[in-house]
Amino acid sequence: MNPNASAIAAYLRHLQTVRKLSPHTLDGYGRDLQQLRQLADALDLDAIATNDIRRYAATLHARGLEARSIARKLSCWRGFFEWLAEQTTLACNPVDGVKPPKRAKTLPKALGVDDAVHLVSATTAPPGMQATPEQICNHAMFELLYSSGLRVAELVGVDLRYTRIEAGGHVSAGWLDLDGGEVTITGKGQKMRSVPVGQAALAAIKAWLPVRATLVRQDDSGDAAALFVSSRGTRISPRLVQLRLKAHGQALGIPANVHPHVLRHSFASHVLQSSGDLRAVQEMLGHASITSTQVYTALDFQRLAQVYDSAHPRAKKKPL
Repeated sequence: MNPNASAIAAYLRHLQTVRKLSPHTLDGYGRDLQQLRQLADALDLDAIATNDIRRYAATLHARGLEARSIARKLSCWRGFFEWLAEQTTLACNPVDGVKPPKRAKTLPKALGVDDAVHLVSATTAPPGMQATPEQICNHAMFELLYSSGLRVAELVGVDLRYTRIEAGGHVSAGWLDLDGGEVTITGKGQKMRSVPVGQAALAAIKAWLPVRATLVRQDDSGDAAALFVSSRGTRISPRLVQLRLKAHGQALGIPANVHPHVLRHSFASHVLQSSGDLRAVQEMLGHASITSTQVYTALDFQRLAQVYDSAHPRAKKKPL
């Protein structure tokens, strides 16, 4: 095997076995490191210098890659070279001191309260018609996403209750406590947290459970434990949740590109607007740093500024 490919494969095994990163995250690291290998061409990875890394970043920027994506790649490469220095005689980390291009500050997109409530509470069943199993499942999933601010990967990992299946090797990454009104999930960095579940979401989930019982696979796999399953009885996938939510938003005429993270942003923004408790929002979102949560204070200020501009008599622009 090529030495570069061998080093990358060994590092990915380290991330999988020692750091316990998720398959999705490992795929991203693998793509970023393969791109580093392609940019290096015939150059051995342990011979790459800081100027090479700057040139690679400039090449990616010239290709139109966003600053956020370049920053992610640099972070991945930096971690790889740190690990490589422990395995070899690498003198220094060539990524140290290399900064990504400056990126424009963008705020997360959140729905207004009325749109968010309409999105998660409405069904698309025709008037007088009974909702289909898919629509009942969608209602429960969308209510839970908005109620508890879950990431889509956290949502699909939730089991009906804590389960440990020895034969299938399944151990719950998340589970629902209906009586306690909370959901426990495993988030980024394998950190677990418990988040309250609102009454509307609990009611939608209770309506889904009898339907789930008719669909779910009865075997010793992790699918049998899943709270949300597809029409085939298997654990629902993140991609299917994304497609269903987008179609639901379009059917309701929501004037936004609706995806699961929009509901997470909406949850954070709306709770912060009502409570002003940044630390509580940080805990519920599972953010390691409060800096990640502070972006929602800007959203809150935007809303206040809009109210001020529309209501205060001295805020209006003078006519020309």
